[in-house]
Amino acid sequence: MVKTYHTPCRDLLAAALLGALLAGCEKEPDAGYQGYIEGEYIYLAAPLAGYLDTLPGTRGSRVAEGATVFSIAAEPEQQGLRAAEAQQTAASEKLRNLGQPRRVPEIAAMEAQLRAAQAAQQLSERQLRQQEELAKKGFVSAAHLDEIRAARARDTAQVDAARQQLASYRATLGRGPEIRAAAADVDAARAQVAQSRWQVEKKNVTAPAAGEIADTYYRRGEWVPAGQAVASLLPDNLRRIRFFVPEAMVATIRIGSIIEARCDGCVAPVRGTVDFIAPQAEYTPPVIYSRSSREKLVFRVEAAPSPEQAATLRPGLPVDVQLTGR
Repeated sequence: MVKTYHTPCRDLLAAALLGALLAGCEKEPDAGYQGYIEGEYIYLAAPLAGYLDTLPGTRGSRVAEGATVFSIAAEPEQQGLRAAEAQQTAASEKLRNLGQPRRVPEIAAMEAQLRAAQAAQQLSERQLRQQEELAKKGFVSAAHLDEIRAARARDTAQVDAARQQLASYRATLGRGPEIRAAAADVDAARAQVAQSRWQVEKKNVTAPAAGEIADTYYRRGEWVPAGQAVASLLPDNLRRIRFFVPEAMVATIRIGSIIEARCDGCVAPVRGTVDFIAPQAEYTPPVIYSRSSREKLVFRVEAAPSPEQAATLRPGLPVDVQLTGR
């Protein structure tokens, strides 16, 4: 019978080997969350139909905010704008004319007629007083005195008529309803000008934000229907970092959390700020090529990359995301 003796050193060595073996079998902790870069495209179209006139931007080129992406021929709209401006000018002149009094020479002639009527009235007044004195002494007949009184009444009436006519000449040519109607015509013409100018301006489509022209769908000279997209734009501020977090870890992420995304070929980690957490869980999408993550419920999380790094991110680029803090 062979006896085996165990020494303390041999027991310690066996324990160390067993610990190393168990440590090698344990799963390594996850270094982060898998995801990819997502792009939200803007499809640029004109609200009016026409032939494609210019298309300065080509696929893959960058455009600044406010730069022209394409333009539709706008000759009919420009002609309509000129016609509307002419109608507005005519309506404004009509309103101005109705709001003016008569011409200065006409008013001056009427003032002269009023002065002549007033002078005749004053002469009639003196003659009447003289004839009334002579009538008291019996030198003038009653019939002649009546004629003088009738002449005084006639001259007084002419003064009143001249004064009323002068007031009418000094007033505006148009009556109240005519002036209000002319003012309404001016407002309508002004609205027509604004509409025509809007149509001309909308034939020139500009970039709402700085970004990259992803694709174009027409060539110069082709007919573009109203509302049909001519180009698609990927703005820098609409590139997103989309990643997926296991349901057990989603509680550790909040809106405003800071993340870092690493990708193949990236010079430095891309910093981002979480601004969306999906309200419902979903199964890991097939774009995540991780055998350990398949058939697991995850929450979709999105982050906005820093503006200075956003332009370098390409949609579809796989990334590994780590949560760095708030």
